[in-house]
Parts: sequence; C-alpha cells; structure tokens
Amino acid sequence: MEVDILTTCDECNGWLNPALAADAAVRRGDSILLIKRKFPPMQGAWALPGGFVERGENPINAAVRELLEETGIHGENPKLISVMGEADRDPRKHIVSVVYEIEVSLEQQPIAGDDAADAKFWPIDSILNGDLQMAGDHQQIIKNWLNL
Repeated sequence: MEVDILTTCDECNGWLNPALAADAAVRRGDSILLIKRKFPPMQGAWALPGGFVERGENPINAAVRELLEETGIHGENPKLISVMGEADRDPRKHIVSVVYEIEVSLEQQPIAGDDAADAKFWPIDSILNGDLQMAGDHQQIIKNWLNL
C-alpha cells in the first residue's frame, strides 16, 4: 500500500505551499513593457513587471504595485489574462503567477526601479523572434496573451 507523505515546514508549522506572484502585462500598440531582472535568478533576462504577493494583499493589487515599483508607471483597470503554475517554471521554488493586463496612460514613460535594472517597451516582434533573453516562461505568457 502506497502512503502519501505530506511535507510540512518545521519553521512555520505549516504546509510547504507554492509562493504566489503577480505580473503586469502592459501593451502600447505593437510594443510590450518589460523589465530587465537586476538579481538572480535569471539576472539580465527580460520579464513582465511583477513580483511576490505580500501577506494580506490581493494579487490584483500586487500586480499594480509591482508595476509601479519596477517601472514607475501607474496602472489601472487590471484584467485577469492568465495563471501560470507549472512546478518548475522558476528555479527558486514552485511559484504560481497570476497575470493581469493593465492599462497605462500614453504620457507615462518607464523608469527602472526596485529590482529592475532597466524598463522599456519592446516591439512584440523582437520579443517573439528571440531577439531578447526572456526570463522563465514570460515569452510563453506573452504568446498566450496575444493568442499565438
């Protein structure tokens, strides 16, 4: 008889659950806003702005907060577009990411902040044809978002 062993965390007296992240998908015409990761893992790779959801925070608010922290851009009207949850999508641990399409005004320009080394709008073609080193599954997130 096979027995399932549940793994618990001795430090927190709880279950070793996946971490929750939220990402912001921002599009202007034929360009998408990306940040360049400042720290490992995947340091130097390009990604959608995002990060971990804080305790007590709604993921929708986390996506807007991370957008502001990493790019200096204020977003509004977030709409759920994807949930990515493959256990091996991030080398740190199992991280589930909730991705929101977020509207931004045209006059706002990205300025890298927080854990972003750079932030800019990239042509969709450059993202899809492999011109950029993309972090993790972020290229797939973009393909799913654009229905490709």
